Amino acid sequence: MQKKDDSFKIEALLKELTLDEKIAMVHASELFRNGEVKRLGIPKISFSDGPVGIRNDFYPDRWVPIGSSKDEVGAAPCNAALASTWNRKLASKTGRTLGEEARGRGKDMLLAPGINIKRNPLCGRNFEYMSEDPYLIAQIAVPLVKGIQECDVSACVKHFACNNQEYERYMVNVEVDERAFREIYLPGFEAVVKEGKTWGLMGAYNLFRGMHASENAELFTEILRKEFAYDGLIVSDWKANHDTVDAYYSGLDVEMGITDNFDDYYMAKPLKKLIKSGKANPAVLDEKIRNILRLMLRIKLIDIEVKKMAGGKTIAKAVPVSGRKKGEFATPAHTMNYLETAREAVVLLKNEDKRLPILPEKAKRILVVGDNADRKHSPGGGSAEVKALHEVTPLNGICSVYGGNTEVRYAKGYYVPKKRAELVNWQADTGVTINDLHEYDIRDVRTYSAEEQKKIKDLRAEAVKLAKEYDEVIFVGGLDHDYDVEDQDRLDMKLPYFQDELIDALLKANKNTVIVMMSGSPVDMSHFAKKAKAIVWMAYNGMEGGRALGEVLAGEVNPSGKLSETIPYKHNDCSAFAIGEYPGRKLTDKESKIINANLTEEYKDGVFVGYRYYEKFKAPVQFAFGHGLSYTSFKYSGMTVKKGKGASFDVSLKVKNTGKLYGAEVVQLYTGEEKVSKENPIKELKGFEKVFLKPGEEKTVRFKLKEKDFSHYCTEEKKFVCMKGGMKIYAAAASDDVRLTKTVKI
Repeated sequence: MQKKDDSFKIEALLKELTLDEKIAMVHASELFRNGEVKRLGIPKISFSDGPVGIRNDFYPDRWVPIGSSKDEVGAAPCNAALASTWNRKLASKTGRTLGEEARGRGKDMLLAPGINIKRNPLCGRNFEYMSEDPYLIAQIAVPLVKGIQECDVSACVKHFACNNQEYERYMVNVEVDERAFREIYLPGFEAVVKEGKTWGLMGAYNLFRGMHASENAELFTEILRKEFAYDGLIVSDWKANHDTVDAYYSGLDVEMGITDNFDDYYMAKPLKKLIKSGKANPAVLDEKIRNILRLMLRIKLIDIEVKKMAGGKTIAKAVPVSGRKKGEFATPAHTMNYLETAREAVVLLKNEDKRLPILPEKAKRILVVGDNADRKHSPGGGSAEVKALHEVTPLNGICSVYGGNTEVRYAKGYYVPKKRAELVNWQADTGVTINDLHEYDIRDVRTYSAEEQKKIKDLRAEAVKLAKEYDEVIFVGGLDHDYDVEDQDRLDMKLPYFQDELIDALLKANKNTVIVMMSGSPVDMSHFAKKAKAIVWMAYNGMEGGRALGEVLAGEVNPSGKLSETIPYKHNDCSAFAIGEYPGRKLTDKESKIINANLTEEYKDGVFVGYRYYEKFKAPVQFAFGHGLSYTSFKYSGMTVKKGKGASFDVSLKVKNTGKLYGAEVVQLYTGEEKVSKENPIKELKGFEKVFLKPGEEKTVRFKLKEKDFSHYCTEEKKFVCMKGGMKIYAAAASDDVRLTKTVKI
């Protein structure tokens, strides 16, 4: 009944709108707002970045921060960290916290989460994304979206679709076969629409099959609107449009941009001119208005008051809603929510000789080394940046957790030059690409002055000298937001700032040095991975990330994070390079005549992305998808499989904590063919459960596998088709650590 009533109200208000008023609503009137209709009480929609928190306020027409303290907010663990928890409940709680913060700041739509596949380890926005695996993405994104939208604010899932690199992101055309599109790149978006019921969705910058994604009718109309029955709002990425007619007929609802000539946007004056000349169907504009008004009703931005007049005529106007949730931000409760997530996001990669934890009662003197130990990451990364009320650095967190009985000394260790981001205004100038910035590549020793090179040498010498004097040394390095950053891809997976040389020297000075890598993307650890006894991995972990790290190192928290992506040895091992053609090739003569692009990239790797590729082609990796250790141990046993109707199965197994500490294990369920065919991966993730166990405790873990879990997309039949014959079901602690296997027949 509510849906029917809303439809009636929307139609009534739609009749009241003039052409000019409708046009105002479908394009930006400010950098983060669309147009309003004061005459009818229709307000602007207030959009806000981003994935880890509510971005600071800018002036309406300038990329200049307003600069007051009122936009200091909480900072959540980035999506790469959130996915490393493998915890649906934490995803939901993180979503609610983000939603409350957005509402508290007066925002209507949060431009998050980003759920693009991590196809390429060099992508500058990988820290904003979740995983290389579509199932894991869906399982984390759906509760995250639901949590956001519980707060009378809309999520805006992005970037639809195949936005998997930042290099030439505005002008790279992606060509992907239908099977790979359906099995790898589409499932996350399908899940957030059908299961998560997202009210907002954002197009991408890149082209998809020859058409810019933010004006792509195949994506927006054929797939989203018709196939998925999506009735939410579709917004362009900022300055992602290139043509009025294409944008208008694509299914796009609101065009946003980065320049202040708002009335000149493609769906502004140019659109009005087309409609008035009779060259554009005005009914298409009405559908966009319906979607906008429906969003406003859903988030309680407005209600619509309809009055019947004499003769049966109705008049309608928008009115405020008194019961809309007010939200709040930067509260102690939110801080604790983010800390809870941060704790489970820390991944223990290696722990030889039980090097960790370093118990406080035994640690009298600790040396902490590395620029990342004392660096705050929340202000960087591009549109994911936030002005956090506070951020606990690793150094601060270690000092706080170990307390006054432990002497903690800090040495910077390596030199970080001025950020490249300061050399250009990336947000205001979309013409700047990575090509323009390579001359400032701070990994190149030739860019350092003699004075800087002396500083590098002196910082390293100081850290190494101290490492010989201290029993406990913790190095905190990795990447920062000069490398994990919007609008740029990295050149390779090597650690910047000569960290390899520093780590090598530290391990020679003190073989017990613990290595902590902070990064939103894979890095090459081959230089030290075999020599270091303990390696900890942590993506940008929010305002309480440093405290969570300190708690894990000290043993107050038992690590339970698992890698949500494979860490290969080098980028050339990845499918996008080994099989694909990253970053793309020059257009053919034929393409140049019909495609508005600079490059075309064919996803020749098909479905073989991430662990699917490494396993199939026997490519060794540093650390496998799903890998993550604990301070305790777990035993899997008693796997049973009971056949249900058709190709459905009930799977159960027992997991026991065989160690001496309370801990959590992520039980991963994969399926694959008994005799693996050439065109299919060896196995694929189809289920997981995170189990919390006391020492000696055993629990039964249950899964339900359905026909879709044994199916692949058939391009000839244009649908998913269940495989026949022998199928394997794997229970695993990681993609390369299978504990139990059963074979079934379909």
